Amino acid sequence: MAKTLFEKLWQSHLVEQLDGDAALIYIDRILLHERTGSIALKSLAAADRQVRNPDEVFCVIDHIVDTLPGRGDETMMPSGKEFIQTTRSAAQSAGIHLFDIDHPKQGIVHVVSPEQGIVQPGSTLVCPDSHTCSQGALAALAWGIGSSEAEHALATKTLRINKPQSMRINFEGQLGTGVTAKDMILYLIAQYSAAGSAGTVIEFAGEAVRNLSIEGRLTLCNMAVEFSAFTGLIAADKKTIDYLGGRPYAPSGENWKQAVRYWQSLHSDAGAVFDREITIDCAAIEPMITWGNSPEHSCPITGTVPKIDSANKKSASMQRAQDYMGVKPGQKLAGLPIDGAFIGSCTNSRISDLRTAAEILRGRTVAANVRAICVPGSTPVKHQAEAEGLDKIFIQAGFEWRESGCSMCFYAGGESFGFQQRVATTTNRNFESRQGPQTRSHLASPATVAASALAGQLTDPRTTQKS
Repeated sequence: MAKTLFEKLWQSHLVEQLDGDAALIYIDRILLHERTGSIALKSLAAADRQVRNPDEVFCVIDHIVDTLPGRGDETMMPSGKEFIQTTRSAAQSAGIHLFDIDHPKQGIVHVVSPEQGIVQPGSTLVCPDSHTCSQGALAALAWGIGSSEAEHALATKTLRINKPQSMRINFEGQLGTGVTAKDMILYLIAQYSAAGSAGTVIEFAGEAVRNLSIEGRLTLCNMAVEFSAFTGLIAADKKTIDYLGGRPYAPSGENWKQAVRYWQSLHSDAGAVFDREITIDCAAIEPMITWGNSPEHSCPITGTVPKIDSANKKSASMQRAQDYMGVKPGQKLAGLPIDGAFIGSCTNSRISDLRTAAEILRGRTVAANVRAICVPGSTPVKHQAEAEGLDKIFIQAGFEWRESGCSMCFYAGGESFGFQQRVATTTNRNFESRQGPQTRSHLASPATVAASALAGQLTDPRTTQKS
């Protein structure tokens, strides 16, 4: 019988079928960070239980740590220092891998894992963080869990879950000029709503997905959770294999040859049946921007804030979003003045993202009224960008150049943009106060954010192309 990629991953990790749709699934690798991982590690130690396989557990310091130069354990977030030090102590006691603040491989957990080869095709991987779905871009079954589930996985290497349904989303055709993976996912969510996948496992497919780089695929899968997916997946191909070759935790020697043979089977079979399918014509996608406080509140950068139909069941939430964002129906998005620009987060902080933004910023200066910040996704990304001279381009343009970390992707009482400031941002969520107290966040691609920073207003990146 023809199988989907998800079915292959599920079957290969099925320990035992339980009652109904529930099953016990084997977990290959576990990721932790200091915001939630410390809770799981502390609870495990308090129960006098051991981590079953410490060598398959990886912990990073990324969420709460400050990203300003010269940083240490002290943070702007109240109690942040305690989170960091507790996590460090617990990780060292448990004997797991720790990418500490000063570690040369430190960074955002969902950036570190792929670039170090921790996530691999055919594996299961969990982390107490909702954007773990990013890593399905490498044909792995990766999903976010809670701290109590993390404790269970640490102790048993298994989790009980109900088997989700499957969905395939086909992005057919080629992307237009200036259109990126970020625009693809925002377009999808705008068309089908933030609840569009209803907890399914999504396989992203089609010509446009095959043409994406691995980093673009990571961006696409990153926001599967914003579509209410259990996780996102992309079949393994030559790009996947080439990307993983030589990475620190990838197989080597004869093990590499065996792994590659297996990885080449990790795709949906011809004739495999999905519970639901969606096909997107990529010719319809333009550079996207959000106007409200949900990723589904998106439209082309050339578009306008939508009018509200009182008969629409979402009219109240749309009105609240427009009031919060300080926008009105029919208002053009392009030209809306901004106060800040942020390039970073597990969605768009990899080297390709920084190169894209730097190409637009090269030889230009950020508008005087805009506070612009770039936070590389990992220390290796930061060092590679500096080796290429990208840091100088950002700094000369007027951006702050930071150490790696989550930074102002989310506001947890630490550093933030100001009250009701309007920000163009490459992050994945634009919820109320996500980047600061009542900060107004417009989600977009690195190209759109860079172009907007230069103009001091939301700007179509296609208008900034150099001759």
